[in-house]
Amino acid sequence: MNLLNISGSPHVHSDESTKKIMWRVNLALVPALLVAIAYFGLNALLVSLIAVASCVLFQWLIEKYILKVPTTIGDGSAVITGLLLAFNVPSTVDMMWIVVIGALVAMGIGKMAFGGLGKNPFNPALVGRVFLLISFPVQMTTWPVVDGIFPMNFDVATGATPLGAFKEGALPADVTLWDAFLGHVGGSLGEVSALAILLGACYLLWKRVITWHIPVAFIGTALVFSAILWLVNPEQYMDPLMTIFTGGIMLGACFMATDMVTSPMAKSGQLLFGFGCGLLTIIIRNWGAYPEGVSFAILLMNSVTPLINRWCKPARFAN
Repeated sequence: MNLLNISGSPHVHSDESTKKIMWRVNLALVPALLVAIAYFGLNALLVSLIAVASCVLFQWLIEKYILKVPTTIGDGSAVITGLLLAFNVPSTVDMMWIVVIGALVAMGIGKMAFGGLGKNPFNPALVGRVFLLISFPVQMTTWPVVDGIFPMNFDVATGATPLGAFKEGALPADVTLWDAFLGHVGGSLGEVSALAILLGACYLLWKRVITWHIPVAFIGTALVFSAILWLVNPEQYMDPLMTIFTGGIMLGACFMATDMVTSPMAKSGQLLFGFGCGLLTIIIRNWGAYPEGVSFAILLMNSVTPLINRWCKPARFAN
């Protein structure tokens, strides 16, 4: 009897390869990385290098000595996980060893425990980030202050992010919408510049690596619900555009929620997935214990992706 072996997702009907797609995503993350280095200096580069090297190393070790399968580190997926993990942590000096732990959790538990690329139900970088946030809350919420362009010092001052400051009382008067859009605010590496993230997202849309459905549904839902809250009480709730441009909404909507493996296949399912991510983000931000909610929202929606796929089935290739 002949058996038909089917590889793990993503399943795409085109001449693209997984390797091409992964490296295009890495390329799309370069603008955000450059902005992070420009604002946070060499610390940002060091955190990113440690995260990427750790993810690649742990994947190679697990594949070679535990799973005993051919190594796949050349496909670029471990590099993506490393960059996204780095983008979700502060660039402070004491984060270096913590990043290695996060990489081990992301690769060992979030990805390779399920069999590797295409089999993981949750975004690995977010698994690592949430583990670090719960295990090291002080280090994960100690944010460097942006002090000009290309700072050369490693011992930077720390302060609250716009979301954290608003959660505690009020947004600082010197933080403008333009600052938030360009990235001249405190925060993790990948959440500081909405412009840089949008540039990378446009490249992925142009190359058809992602579609507009999840990003638009995610950002649009967050914008609408935050606008409703702001209109009800502008003193208690943040301006809707500031809500979108601060924190991890842009990064999450464009680079993490759109993960082919952990998001729905059908377009209607992707719209529902993005809606859920946006709604949960606003709920957690405004009524949860954390000022940020993107990571938790995406992971929660990852968990219901199989149900969404059963409800919103993609069109058949043939009858």
